[in-house]
Amino acid sequence: MKATAIILAAGEGTRMNSDMPKVAHEVLGVSIIEHVVAAAQAAGVERVVVVTGHKADVVEALLPGLEFARQNEQHGTGHAVMCALEAVGELAGPVVILAGDVPLIRPETISSLVETAASTKAACVVLSARFPDPTGYGRIIRDASGQVTGITEHKDLPAELLGMDECNVGSYCFDGAALSAHLHRLEASNAQAEYYLTDLVALFASEGLGVRAVITDDVDESHGVNSRVQLAEVTRVLQRRINERHMLAGVTMISPESTWIAPGVTLGRDVILEPMTFLMGEVSVGDRAHLGPNTRITDSTIGADARVDSSILLGADVGVGASVGPVAYLRPGAVLAARAKAGTCVEIKNSIVGENSKVPHLSYIGDATIGSGVNVGAGTITCNYDGVAKHRTIIEDGVFIGSDTMLVAPVRIGEGAITGAGSAIARDVPAGALGIERTEQRNVTGFAERRRKQTKRDE
Repeated sequence: MKATAIILAAGEGTRMNSDMPKVAHEVLGVSIIEHVVAAAQAAGVERVVVVTGHKADVVEALLPGLEFARQNEQHGTGHAVMCALEAVGELAGPVVILAGDVPLIRPETISSLVETAASTKAACVVLSARFPDPTGYGRIIRDASGQVTGITEHKDLPAELLGMDECNVGSYCFDGAALSAHLHRLEASNAQAEYYLTDLVALFASEGLGVRAVITDDVDESHGVNSRVQLAEVTRVLQRRINERHMLAGVTMISPESTWIAPGVTLGRDVILEPMTFLMGEVSVGDRAHLGPNTRITDSTIGADARVDSSILLGADVGVGASVGPVAYLRPGAVLAARAKAGTCVEIKNSIVGENSKVPHLSYIGDATIGSGVNVGAGTITCNYDGVAKHRTIIEDGVFIGSDTMLVAPVRIGEGAITGAGSAIARDVPAGALGIERTEQRNVTGFAERRRKQTKRDE
């Protein structure tokens, strides 16, 4: 689609009561403005220009690679588009204008605006919606034949028009040449002393340039975010949209209302999601995987038939048929190969656990490479940090690590070797050897009875 999108994101959003600009707040782990940009790009828009103002550096940092225009003083939507044209020059072809605070706008709706403009040769196509309570929205004004003749802001509506329910929701497609030629004619002659982009609608209609309105069939997509309450409302709508899409594609959700999935997540068939499962960022889940309950997974890959129970995964890679949890913590760089296990209260960071290897419980594995068929006993720790640098532990295939072993890196445990429980292993253990480090146990005969007698005398 050879169209340009101008996204208006300069406002502060004072009702958010926040130090962050409004459009930087997140909906399911993705900023509001990124949702809008993604919808425009998914619709096939070729060029995206974002108008920034309040804390522009924060907003622009969220959108690398895009074009920006600055609106340092906010004087209305028309003024924002003026700033955009000053920055990028006159535009030709379709120009889609979107509010930066409408994260529920759908790509197909943006496409429909452009397609309607093309098919009707209209200079302006407005997206509208019918609200049971239209308070606060500008109204679409039509003549007796149903043609759009203008848009009047709610503040400027005469009393007799307050009952009209077809509302402007702030999304448009303009002919670029007509927009560039007429934008300078806007005047700030209204209650807010602002340049309303909506005034172009009446201007175009009066000059016979052609104006159409497309009424959305999904009122939710017109909802902007101006408060934390509205942020929660649009989050629930997006949660429902995403969850329904996945369920219709073959995913089981035991409790959809307590399952939260980001837009960038992909799920295979017959995946089961237990209550209180959170999948954020870029997550890929293979067929028949079973996740949750009480599980948070971010930017990770989960293989087919894997099981993740009551655990946290950040930047992890869980192989086919692998098992995680309960109450495990897989940090960035944690890799479990096929059928590997990270069990109860296990933390793994920047480490590879090989096929069919197990770290069953109560262990910390950091900066390690573990081969296949390894058993790591309870309470094992890789002592990877010496206060200055990190060091690596290598555990080769078939090793048995006894419970409560401290592996003081850098250290290598050779293939098929064993470490004795309670050992602090600071030197390499050759293949097939037993590595053991303990002080000699001493039993003091009769000590318990003498202690009990001494305690009674003291009383």
